[in-house]
Amino acid sequence: MKRLHINVKVQDLDTSLAFYEGLFASKPTVLKTDYAKWMLDDPLVNFSINLSGEESGIEHLGIQVDTEPERDELFDRIDQIEGKQFKEGETVCCYARSTKSWIADPQGVSWEIFQTHGASEVNKIVAAPVSDFENACCTPEIEA
Repeated sequence: MKRLHINVKVQDLDTSLAFYEGLFASKPTVLKTDYAKWMLDDPLVNFSINLSGEESGIEHLGIQVDTEPERDELFDRIDQIEGKQFKEGETVCCYARSTKSWIADPQGVSWEIFQTHGASEVNKIVAAPVSDFENACCTPEIEA
C-alpha cells in the first residue's frame, strides 16, 4: 500500500496539535516534544508536524510504501523523471529508521519516497550538512 506523506513546519506545537487533533478527530500516533505524526486511514496519509525555529509551512511531501517492491518501483520512477535528486538510502529521521530517496519538482518542492523499517528514539541522524534541498527535513548534500 502507498500512503501520501505531508510534513509541515510549525512555530507552536501545542497550538498545532490542538488544530490537527480537531481536524483529524484523532490523537497523534507518535508524539514527541518537537514532533507529532498521524498515520491516518481516512484519508490514507502520513501527516506530520515538527517544531521549527524557521519559517513555518509545508516542509516536504512524500510517498510512503510498505514493501521493498513498491519502494523499488517508485525509486525507478523518480530515476526516469527530471529533477534534482538525492538517494539517501538507510537513515534515521523523524523518529523512524527508513530507506529513502528525494527529488525536487520543477517548482523546487521536495518529494520523499521512503519505506520505514521501525521506530527510533532520536529525531534524526544527519551525516552531512543540510544543503539546498531545503524543504527536506533530514537530507545531507544533494547530488545534482
